[in-house]
Amino acid sequence: MNNPTQKISVLEKIGYSLGDLAANLIFQTLMTFLAFFYTDVYKIPPATASFIIFFGGMFGAFFNPIMGIIADRTNTRWGKFRPWILWTAVPFGAMAILAFSTPDFSPSGKVAYAFITYLLLVVVYSANNLPYASLSGVITGNMRERNSLSSYRFVAVTIAQLIVQSFLLPLALILGDGDKTRGFENTMILFSAVGVVFFIITFLTTKERIIPKPEQKSTIKEDLKDLVKNKPWIVMLIVTVFVFITLSLKGGMYVYYFDHYLSHEHLAAFLGKIGLNNTDAATSGFSLFNGAGIVMTLVGIAISKPLADRYGKRDVFGTSLFISALCLLMFYFYSPQAIVPVYATQMLHGFFYGVSTPLLWAMIADIADYSEWKNSRRATAIIFSAMIFGLKAGLSIGGALVAGVLASCGYNEQLAIQSAETLNGIKLSMSIYPTLTFFVSVACLFFYKINKKTEITIQEELAARRKEDN
Repeated sequence: MNNPTQKISVLEKIGYSLGDLAANLIFQTLMTFLAFFYTDVYKIPPATASFIIFFGGMFGAFFNPIMGIIADRTNTRWGKFRPWILWTAVPFGAMAILAFSTPDFSPSGKVAYAFITYLLLVVVYSANNLPYASLSGVITGNMRERNSLSSYRFVAVTIAQLIVQSFLLPLALILGDGDKTRGFENTMILFSAVGVVFFIITFLTTKERIIPKPEQKSTIKEDLKDLVKNKPWIVMLIVTVFVFITLSLKGGMYVYYFDHYLSHEHLAAFLGKIGLNNTDAATSGFSLFNGAGIVMTLVGIAISKPLADRYGKRDVFGTSLFISALCLLMFYFYSPQAIVPVYATQMLHGFFYGVSTPLLWAMIADIADYSEWKNSRRATAIIFSAMIFGLKAGLSIGGALVAGVLASCGYNEQLAIQSAETLNGIKLSMSIYPTLTFFVSVACLFFYKINKKTEITIQEELAARRKEDN
């Protein structure tokens, strides 16, 4: 093995992080705008959109363990995981463009097209993002360096989040000359082109250093047996599902919250006071809301590593997630006129969620080490399949819930003023529902036993084993 615990250069950290920026230009669009795109742009009924998002996404989720098995058994001169980032770069970009295109089909043709393109997109996403995530577990075995790598990565993720959540709608209007249909397609062409370039940079600038011993030969059955016996993996699988249900549910409902719940009159007055263009108060207010939260997320990410180094990932992750959930709960108590409290609460939520953001992925890398420590066999990608499965399942369930809640409470995209039942459903999806799902994630962490002391023990014992093997 080639110095698995050595320090990583800043160039490699930046190069690695660009891969997640590329993926998140698409992922954040799916999480924030997919339900809106289907219901308000492509004009698919909300209940049908809910079906597409759920079943298409769940198919992609169940593809992840298969992809994990394939990636762990990939052997090339470039490593196990880096080649997949290169091989899937162009297909990923192409499928993103197709998924947000709007061909003029019949109603049933639209549904079929949306389902097929979304299904293919999430499958290609798995083939790209599972190896990408697994790569973080083999770049270094040094847990402090891994925390640092994760922080770099999530600065890039947050930049992608800022671009998508704050600028996608204005960008779509600009690139479509006021036509959202054409604007979405042109925006995805731009995002996809940038993403392909960034994926190639990630491939060229990274290196796999933790290499399984040549004599290690495990069967699929042995890998799966190790997996189901790995209690931290099971805990983080559940945590990930509920975290991404929360993110997808609240993220997908934001645009409806600004379009239909908040008072446009009060929102325009607020924007005017701070010197912003308020000709389209909902779009401008939505962009500012996301931007303010994301800036605070970056602040939270900046202090995440030193906190995790001192107190351990689990405790910092759980505490910050709990406080961010309480911030979401506050949205339930705000009237449509309470513009300033809405923005202040979003900024607090962004800060505390930002502290937790890098730690989720770093904890999964620790679980890969835990499995090797316990079983003397390393199967990185199948461990990371928990994260991507949970991400896909959460995205599918949360996105389907957005469309499902809208359908159940009588949302009609053609109405300028929605019913009281619809407005209440939107408010609940911004507050009570995501608070409960975040609380489930926090509760699960009481069963996650890799604390600060265990992290150090695993790192030291694995480092000693790898030194003996060299």
